[in-house]
Amino acid sequence: MFSVEPARLAEAAAIAEAALTLDAGEAAALVGHLSRPPAGRRWTALAVDGGVVMASMSDKDPAVGHLDLLAVRPEARGAGRGTALVRAAEDWLREQGARQARFAGNPPCYAWPGIDVRYTAAACLAESLGYERYHVAWNMTADLGVDLSTEDEAARLEQAGVTVRAAGEDRARVAAFVEEHWNERWAWEAVTAAGLHYAERDGEILGFAAWGARPAWFGPMGTAPAARGLGLGRVLLRRCLAEQRAAGQDSAQISWVGPLRFYSRAVGARAERVFWLYRRDLA
Repeated sequence: MFSVEPARLAEAAAIAEAALTLDAGEAAALVGHLSRPPAGRRWTALAVDGGVVMASMSDKDPAVGHLDLLAVRPEARGAGRGTALVRAAEDWLREQGARQARFAGNPPCYAWPGIDVRYTAAACLAESLGYERYHVAWNMTADLGVDLSTEDEAARLEQAGVTVRAAGEDRARVAAFVEEHWNERWAWEAVTAAGLHYAERDGEILGFAAWGARPAWFGPMGTAPAARGLGLGRVLLRRCLAEQRAAGQDSAQISWVGPLRFYSRAVGARAERVFWLYRRDLA
């Protein structure tokens, strides 16, 4: 077992790309993403021949550690590498002061909300090592071949004095709005997102939507309470998805979904990826 130095992260990315077949095309990017967390985050990458685990600790929750990514090449499985990697990650988390370890996303910089139920071997490994399932999360999938036009709705909003635009040099201003109305985690995602759109009226920001804070996924998004009912969310969502399509995606994952009906009605999104969240107290 050895720590992965930053210069060797490409090797860890290659392992992830080979092992995480449900995330083909973005697994390598996830390794890079997890290695660039926000301030106040400690993280490590540990490896054995053919396998890698990434773990993290946040200053905001110093008693809880997260196993963010676990990958073992198919040809290296069955020899106890997964168990060894999890145990090594737990040892590192204990050294950092963690009293509990979780197979659960550590927002705002995460790979998945938990273990995708289709990675059945990973769920079985977690349970065999004493982890309990404590929560379920899900994503929705939006096909990007559908109509994502917003011209008519944007014109209606303009008549009401509301302008929708992509954030540029004013991204920090949008992030300040996000932190004020939601939290600093979403604000970090707004700053780091590949695309960020917002709506404002008379200089006051009313809502926002982002994509690509977590590679290739949509979110977060939100509308200030006083502006709900104007139809901002639908326009902001479609603007972001249209950019994802222009970036070469044919579908988008809407992460950690709450309002199923909104996304289903706005773009025909469907609930698809399901994640089990696991935890275990560390002795």
